[in-house]
Amino acid sequence: MGDVKRVLLIVSGGIAAYKCLELIRLLRGREISVRCVLTEGGAQFVTPLSLAALSGDKVYQDLFSLTDENEMGHIELSRDADLLLVAPATANLLAKMRAGLADDLASTALLATDKPVLAAPAMNVRMWEHPATRENIRDLKSRGIGFIGPVEGEMACGEFGLGRMAEPEAIAQAVAKTLESAGAPGGRLAGKRAVVTSGPTHEAIDPVRYLANHSSGRQGHAIARALAAEGADTVLISGPTQLPDPAGVLVRHVASALQMLEACEAELPADIVVCAAAVADWRVQDQPRQKLKKNGKAAVIQLIENPDILATLSKPSTSRPRLVVGFAAETQNIIDHAIGKRDAKGCDWIIANDVSPESGTFGGDTNTVHLIDEAGVEDWPTLTKDEVGRRLAERIALHLGGQGR
Repeated sequence: MGDVKRVLLIVSGGIAAYKCLELIRLLRGREISVRCVLTEGGAQFVTPLSLAALSGDKVYQDLFSLTDENEMGHIELSRDADLLLVAPATANLLAKMRAGLADDLASTALLATDKPVLAAPAMNVRMWEHPATRENIRDLKSRGIGFIGPVEGEMACGEFGLGRMAEPEAIAQAVAKTLESAGAPGGRLAGKRAVVTSGPTHEAIDPVRYLANHSSGRQGHAIARALAAEGADTVLISGPTQLPDPAGVLVRHVASALQMLEACEAELPADIVVCAAAVADWRVQDQPRQKLKKNGKAAVIQLIENPDILATLSKPSTSRPRLVVGFAAETQNIIDHAIGKRDAKGCDWIIANDVSPESGTFGGDTNTVHLIDEAGVEDWPTLTKDEVGRRLAERIALHLGGQGR
């Protein structure tokens, strides 16, 4: 039992609290023990008895309980766990976390912890979109708090939008992956810093329109998760996607190619850079301040080239990463074009893949890639994008460990 991971689940006040009963069952099915803290609001939706029955442990509620403090004080509650999970994470509790308040058992345990923290937000779409909430989320992410969701769907209030708590299975998966990462001071990339780009970029045409592509960001996000699981201190620079932020990874959200390059350079020095984003090649030269109007004539838009992020990061310098990996998304002559791209950009490795419409790569769950380095071409079988991420992280770990192929 010494190897069993322990999660402190903080259940706050929201209708989504009922999902925590299934979440506890799923976590225990993964041999992860669960101890619960139930807030006053959370007790309006689920009972201590139901949480205790499913977790097989006592449920803690009162900050000033003499019995609880003698048996398991708030400091020990947070330190005894391997990970703290807030689900549902209400707008109120997120605001308290950002401000560092400690006026109940839940907020005190969160302030006292030195362990990883994950939050699964759940709130009305208007509350989620409010500038105060967005600012709280940005600040908490910058401190290393991981987020799962929210997702889009129908709310208990009858509205539809972004704000529903992620499903229990998705949360359980994120918890398991975070525990794997957190448990890896022995990971093969422990002590290494990695930067990964992911998703598309959006290049504004006018204040309401933009140029983009079909990239979903799934491959880049999977690579970031895999590098973190190998123990690397990982930063993900993500263009606009519909994906939740990977647990255990610091995420910087950007929109344009210029913003992505600036974010990448701000994260240097790094040991590893993987440029998996599908960066737009061009942007509008003179973006209008007002929305373009139809006037019965063809619109003429002048485009200029975006900066080449991969080539910029590959240039020899004192801050150049030890390993720079690029992606070559091609629709024909895949290997030849990728070899030429590696030579032109100056990167160490290129991952070539077919993104033609019939391949289903963009937006799909699988990828067929070829790793090209100084030794030649290594063909990989068709794999899920998660498996591609894990295999690439493993190759990177072997390379940086000096073990070769």
